[in-house]
Amino acid sequence: MSDEALTVDQINAMLGKSPFISFMNLTCTGIDLDAGPSISMTMPMRPEFERGPGSNQFHGGPIASFIDTVGDYALVVGLKAGVPTINFRVDYLRPAFGPSIRGTATVRRAGRTVGVVDIDVWDANDKLVAVGRGTYSITPG
Repeated sequence: MSDEALTVDQINAMLGKSPFISFMNLTCTGIDLDAGPSISMTMPMRPEFERGPGSNQFHGGPIASFIDTVGDYALVVGLKAGVPTINFRVDYLRPAFGPSIRGTATVRRAGRTVGVVDIDVWDANDKLVAVGRGTYSITPG
């Protein structure tokens, strides 16, 4: 990983370049270079993300997309480029309710060709609602 990491503002600018991520309306809220590195993001509720109309409960699909994206960007912080997903898993722990969810992704290993990232997701009530692990290809070009 590079010695100079991207900033929160630079990550937010990158998020805006993807139509899908723009639709998810993700916001980077913090980067911790001493912890892996790790990155924190939020995703607001929108009607398309609800499990049922008016339920204020997130469907699992948007949570999985959030986990994959936050995990990816934990590596982007140091690599300064997007990385393709090799595999990721999600364990849903409880329903996620509220106006938003927040996630923190921590890089566990960034090797020569593969990066492994752990992701925790909380709802607006500070309940841990899902955990994930992503594996990403970090082989240059």
